[in-house]
Amino acid sequence: MPTTLADADTAISALWPPAGAESWDAVGLVAGDPEAEVRAIHLAVDAVPETVDEALELGAQLLLTHHPLLLRGVTSVAEDRYKGVVLGRLIRGGSALIAAHTNADVVARGTSAVLAERLGLLDVRPLEPGSARGDGFGVVGLGRIGRLPAPTTLGLLARRIADILPATAQGVRVAGEYEQPVDTVALCAGAGDSLLANPEVVSADVYLTSDLRHHPASEARERARLGRGPALIDVSHWAGEWLWLEVAAEQLRAALPGIVVTVSELRTDPWDFAIV
Repeated sequence: MPTTLADADTAISALWPPAGAESWDAVGLVAGDPEAEVRAIHLAVDAVPETVDEALELGAQLLLTHHPLLLRGVTSVAEDRYKGVVLGRLIRGGSALIAAHTNADVVARGTSAVLAERLGLLDVRPLEPGSARGDGFGVVGLGRIGRLPAPTTLGLLARRIADILPATAQGVRVAGEYEQPVDTVALCAGAGDSLLANPEVVSADVYLTSDLRHHPASEARERARLGRGPALIDVSHWAGEWLWLEVAAEQLRAALPGIVVTVSELRTDPWDFAIV
């Protein structure tokens, strides 16, 4: 029997339960006929024209993205705006669109967990235990905290992170002294300034996340100088979550045998270059 979009959606919901999504999120099926056949799935962080074109060129009947295309309300999908272009190309090309966003953050092998794995963190636990129904996935929750395999310096850790992540114009930004020792790492893939006051973050040696704004970062830096908070490492939002795609692809291949699953290597980070 052919695999339908409904079958693929069921498998995706089992891997990343929609119940784990934040109340403000918009996850799940965005566009597509549930009865349509799916033979190939393409994964990307963002639904933008370039990743849509890539999916269609690869013959994918489903584009699975981390970031929802329609997170906030729209009143038009006319093709004089990019969201209309994305949906129009997908529909004409016979490809559906599904988003797995915050529901893919909180599972045991979600975005933050994969980042923690790549850093080799030990004794890993969530920063904020969640209530997602992640049967079979163990402990779930937002963010992760753990110990490095061996203590290092903030500068060397930042260099290692730069080597792990795909290159972006932003690079890796750090608040703290290059030589200061670090052992405990708290992290949240994606935008994580909402966790700056989390007790686990405050107790860590360094907090790794993305999209740190000036005022929250400045306040956190000054608290750290008083010995009341971690050093900060700020990386590209896209880069920090891109690592998850290959893990997600492996899980989908196991859940949907016979379906071709590919991962986009296109850089959809919004920044093109930096001048320093």
